Amino acid sequence: MCLYLSHEGFSCMLVLLEETMRTDSRLSRILHVLMHLGETDKPITSEMIGKMLNTNPSLVRRTMGLLRQAGIVSSTKGHGGGWYLEKQLAELSLADVYAALGEPKLFAIGASGDTPTCLLERSANTATLGALDAARQKFLDTLAAQSVGDLIKQSRDEIAAYRARTPVETE
Repeated sequence: MCLYLSHEGFSCMLVLLEETMRTDSRLSRILHVLMHLGETDKPITSEMIGKMLNTNPSLVRRTMGLLRQAGIVSSTKGHGGGWYLEKQLAELSLADVYAALGEPKLFAIGASGDTPTCLLERSANTATLGALDAARQKFLDTLAAQSVGDLIKQSRDEIAAYRARTPVETE
């Protein structure tokens, strides 16, 4: 048996879902970190990354550990230790980083399983899943077409201007 909701009821449910959904910003945050790693010749500690991202260093270590497993970064312990790149940013696609993070879920939208014998639900699921698959593939293709190094190139002039007007910190 299918349950039919009014259009207004469905809209209210969507608004409630959107208000309570959390977003996963790990990809953009880790791309940010990787670009900083690419711009320095010294390892960066989890504590420094944690301050940069306003997060806990243990969370940084867990997330960076995923990148280490993928061969993107490595780390050294002790004084002068920290995270450093194992791959050149020009050789590292955004899709590589996304994969290293476990390909976080892109959408909160999914198929319904409320009434699996209902032909109308099956039709709705087929349409929804087809659109989601197409969107996922477009997302992956877009990530694969761009390297992390490309992101730095896009901001190179702004970075140079910033460095020219900002005094260098000494240790």
